[in-house]
Amino acid sequence: MNTTLRMLAAAGGAAFLPLVLGLAQTSPSEPVLLIINANIIDGVSAQPIRGAAVQVRGAKIEKIIPGKVEAPPGATVLDLQGRWVLPGFVDGHVHLNDLPAARRALASGATTARSMGVAHFVDAGMRDLHRAGATDLPEVLAAGYHVRPRVDENLFVNFPELRDLAGGVSGVENVRRVVRAIAGRGVNHIKILATERAGLPETDPRKRTFTDEELAAGVDEARKAGLGVAAHAHGDEGAAAAVRAGVAVIEHGTYLSESTLALMKQRGTCLDPTIATVADLIEPGGDYDNAGLSIRGRHMLPRVREATARAWKMGVKIVAGTDTGYGPASNRRMPHEVAEFVALGMPPMDAIQAATSLAAECAGVSARTGAIRPGLEADLVVVEGDPLADIVALQDVLVVINNGKVALNRLPR
Repeated sequence: MNTTLRMLAAAGGAAFLPLVLGLAQTSPSEPVLLIINANIIDGVSAQPIRGAAVQVRGAKIEKIIPGKVEAPPGATVLDLQGRWVLPGFVDGHVHLNDLPAARRALASGATTARSMGVAHFVDAGMRDLHRAGATDLPEVLAAGYHVRPRVDENLFVNFPELRDLAGGVSGVENVRRVVRAIAGRGVNHIKILATERAGLPETDPRKRTFTDEELAAGVDEARKAGLGVAAHAHGDEGAAAAVRAGVAVIEHGTYLSESTLALMKQRGTCLDPTIATVADLIEPGGDYDNAGLSIRGRHMLPRVREATARAWKMGVKIVAGTDTGYGPASNRRMPHEVAEFVALGMPPMDAIQAATSLAAECAGVSARTGAIRPGLEADLVVVEGDPLADIVALQDVLVVINNGKVALNRLPR
């Protein structure tokens, strides 16, 4: 068993001036990476910064410098020759089951991956590997198991004391028991199913799972542990109940009504619509390849697109997520979701922010990543062309920098 696997097993414009003046708290002895001749989309500003440089010291962004710059002694210089640099993507919805999948996510530009359910707390193990210095993995925000009525029997391997729930989770106290158990394993957030899934032929994505009282209990128990909650919800009734219960993010939101969207806007609830994965239901291959799901997807896809467009126009915070496991057959990546947003009428800069700074905000990690700002983690991607002119340019990731380390470099030698 190699070192990485052993560790996993053990773990179980006007805005420009501050960029120039701000300096991160860094040690002069740390290695310096200087990225020059770059066009910068910082994930926050309304306009790009053209012909500038980004200086990275250690794992963090030290400063952004306009125009030409002289490299500090001993610095590694990466000359982009006019290419475009952006914050690393913050994938708001993943299911990473193993290390190769996590590496594929990183190679596609996802430097942060928000896990939405996986057995045996593999996501927490990946997170801890990353924290220990495994920069070939993205930062993983762990959820562990998601809370649902029909229990994943793997749960009982980790929590034999919950085996009395083999017949299903129902009732306020049992929901609390499951949330407490998962929270006790040090996860970053809790995921709860407010409706059934769309990706299984035998389930009904409109159908509610938990009562109002059960959802409220789950959110309350998570808050006691200092955790936010993301609710899987396709159907409007379940989504509205989850918003009233106080969840931070609605995942999917296919059938959201205007009244539910208004409530989300009022409460600051984010929407992660995962449009690209619904498109995957329809097409052969990918994560789904089932005739019944294809029929379902043909109905769902226009509905989720419509709900997302309406949500954006109403001012609901929209974030990008793939809802993929980044497996060998997966054919959806973050740039596909961003392109879906642009196709709905969202300006390219807004769509990019939905995949970077806004996704980081809704995931609760904006204090350390999601933008190109002094003091934040040096999580960056480089693409050849201008994504503001053609959003498809995001699909060809040439460089990935993860915590200041070059994890992928496809630039011409």
